[in-house]
Amino acid sequence: MKRKLVFSVVLLLSCLLSTAPAFAGDAATRDEIIEKCKKAEALLLTNKEAGLAEIAKPKGQFVWKDTYVFLMDFDGNMLAHPTVPQLVGKGPLFHVTDKNTENPKPIFVEFVKIAKENGEGWIWYKWPKPNERQPVDKFTYIRRVGFTNLIVGAGIYH
Repeated sequence: MKRKLVFSVVLLLSCLLSTAPAFAGDAATRDEIIEKCKKAEALLLTNKEAGLAEIAKPKGQFVWKDTYVFLMDFDGNMLAHPTVPQLVGKGPLFHVTDKNTENPKPIFVEFVKIAKENGEGWIWYKWPKPNERQPVDKFTYIRRVGFTNLIVGAGIYH
């Protein structure tokens, strides 16, 4: 009995370890995030309604690997979010902080600040991955859409 248990544990561990490299490519890169945000910006500037609809699609072109593009405005309103559509229509989200229990950041305030002051940039905060509860480090790229009051963003989880 003990031998079977040890064998099962060893077999399980070897399976997990042998499949680890297969998942290594499933994380989005910084370059991909910037590229997707620029594509979303171009679509929004060409056809705002089509851009809103595409960003909101859970299986659209702006959802890939372990991340997604979202769209908000300078007033703190979420306009399109493919993984948490409940955020759309909730009004300004300036009161929402990240999940860092020691030093929470008003992340939507920070997103708007980056877009207004720099046009684009990165911010670090704590946030859970889609379909998970435990917060992890997240680095989000924020980009102002042309000279509008719109902001696109996408992040890398660590």
